[in-house]
Order: sequence, then C-alpha cells, then structure tokens
Amino acid sequence: MTKITAIIPTLNEEIHIEAAIKSVHFADEIIVIDSYSSDKTVVLAEKHNVKIIKRKFDDFSSQKNFAIDQAKHPWIYILDADERVTPEVEEEILKAVIDPKDYVGFYVRRSFYFAGKNINYGGCQSDKVVRLFLKKECRYEGVVHETIKTNEQLGFFKNKIEHYSYKNYDHYISKMNHYGELRGKEYFNNGKKVNLYHFLIKPPARFVIHYVIRFGFLDGFQGFIFAKAQAYGVYVRYIKLWLYNRNVK
Repeated sequence: MTKITAIIPTLNEEIHIEAAIKSVHFADEIIVIDSYSSDKTVVLAEKHNVKIIKRKFDDFSSQKNFAIDQAKHPWIYILDADERVTPEVEEEILKAVIDPKDYVGFYVRRSFYFAGKNINYGGCQSDKVVRLFLKKECRYEGVVHETIKTNEQLGFFKNKIEHYSYKNYDHYISKMNHYGELRGKEYFNNGKKVNLYHFLIKPPARFVIHYVIRFGFLDGFQGFIFAKAQAYGVYVRYIKLWLYNRNVK
C-alpha cells in the first residue's frame, strides 16, 4: 500500500518533460500520457524508465482518469509537466504513503513562476491542488479546471512544489487560447449564450480582481502582465462561445 505511480500528462512539453520525470524519481512507476505531441516530448521521455501511453485529448479529467486506470499502484501522484517536486515535498509524500492517517489524498501548494519571476500575489498566494491520492478513493471531474472528487478527507502538505507554467508571454497567451477554446466549448455544450456584458464587463473585472483585490500590483510589472493575461483568457472563452453559437469554429 506504499507504492506510488506518478502520472505526467503531456502535449508538446519538450522543454519540461525530462526535468519533470526526474522530479518524480521516487515513484515506483512513471506513466507519461501524451496527447500526440508534435515536438520531441515522446523521444525525450523514452530516454527514461517510463511507460508511455498515447491518447487523443478530449478533456483534462478524462485524460487523467484514463491514465489512473492504467496505474499499477494504489497511490497516484499527478505531476503536470511544468511542475517540479521539491526535496521537501518528496519527503512529505514518502511519509504520507506510509502513514496517511485518515486522509485519502493531499493538497500541495505551488510556487508560481511567470517569465522567470516568482509571482507571490494576484491569486497565486492561494494556489493549491490535490496531487497525491489513493486511486480507489478519488477521481477527476471538470473539463478545463479539473478537480479531485472524493467522499473522504484530504490533508495538506506544508511545503510547496514549483510551477513553471509559462516561460514567456507568448507561451502564456497560447495556453490562454487553448483553455479558452475548451471553456467556450464547455459553455456551448451547457447551452450558455453570450452578450456584451461578457465582453465589456467580465474581462476588466477579472483584471481588477487579480491586480487590485488580490494584490497583483505587489509583483510589479510581471503582476500587471499576469493580470492582463488572466483578463484576456476570460475574453477568449466568450469569443469562442460566440463562435460556437454561430456555428463557426
């Protein structure tokens, strides 16, 4: 009951994949589930002792749940390719699987890096995700911002993992476009409509939330750009919804 399968979902993550794999070297099994990357992600992953599964991407929850079903071991550690497990968190993971107490999974907080700078505010101060959990007790739900669902208790690790989500502004915008596409499609499937409110009010409101209310201004210029990018992501999702409603993809 102490063995761990680490799962790394990938799509064109050649700049991250090897460091990500090394980051979970403590796992008894490592699965890379790849959405048919067009770069060197798979080639680089094959240099390491990992199991590679190729699966067409439909949504984040389905992709991760599929990989979880292939895991040999009871404990799952999910690692996004742009995350790194620190030695301190590794120690907490290994202790948790030996003595989880009454917990079936654990939240871990993340140190967020944007364009080479650690972003401490703008909402990042409350960033936490479930990364370690028991396979039989937990499943993912949600199309874009997938979350772990369980009827049992979840604990917290004290230390943080590192999150290098965006190497530069262009990379960030490309991800915002991708997430916007997925969110717009989700809204469309749920029968949502769009109006001027979604374009004129919601994006500026999102900027204010991240830059002012969540103290993004304390991160300097990077905090300003981060908040602007978050607002852009909101704008994109409603553009995509508007296009879907007009049968234009």
